[in-house]
Order: sequence, then structure tokens, then C-alpha cells
Amino acid sequence: MIIYAVNDGAVMGAWAKDQGAEGSMVKFLGDPTSEMTQALGMVLDDAGVMGVLGNPRCKRFALFVDDGIIKVCNVSEGPGDPAGDGDPSASMVDAMLASI
Repeated sequence: MIIYAVNDGAVMGAWAKDQGAEGSMVKFLGDPTSEMTQALGMVLDDAGVMGVLGNPRCKRFALFVDDGIIKVCNVSEGPGDPAGDGDPSASMVDAMLASI
């Protein structure tokens, strides 16, 4: 399992440590230049979000990838809620398990 965010490796390492994920199958990776985020079409550049955070970020999403092929892509976003803060359930584990 990979968790990544538009942060640098030091931030992601600290997050992994805080979550008790060090040494587990969960890998925390950084995408500081948004290269992967852009390639996946998951840039969160809503004016409201950028007004708070200052820079484009990454949408809240989950992928199920099998042998390099994206089989499921669930994005938590909605009208008036581009960051999916109001209802992140689409990208959480229960929704992913139901999708696969």
C-alpha cells in the first residue's frame, strides 16, 4: 500500500512515524513537484482551496492498481466541496473494498 502527498520526503517520513507505519507494508512517499499528481490528473487547484493553502495540492483519492493497470479510481469531492472534506468516504477503505 502506498500513501503519497504533495509533500517532501521528510514530511512523509514524519507522518509515517506519527501513524506507527514504519516497517509495515504501508509506504509513505512524497510528490513535492506534483509530477505524479499531474500525471494522474488529480491536481486540486480550486480557487477556494488555493486561497487557503496557497498552492495546488492533490485531490483526495484512492486507486486500486493491478499489474500496473488502474482498475478503480475513487475521488472524494463534491459540489462546493472540491477537497472532499465534507464526505471523504469515497476514497476510504470501505468504499475501495466495495469497489474491488
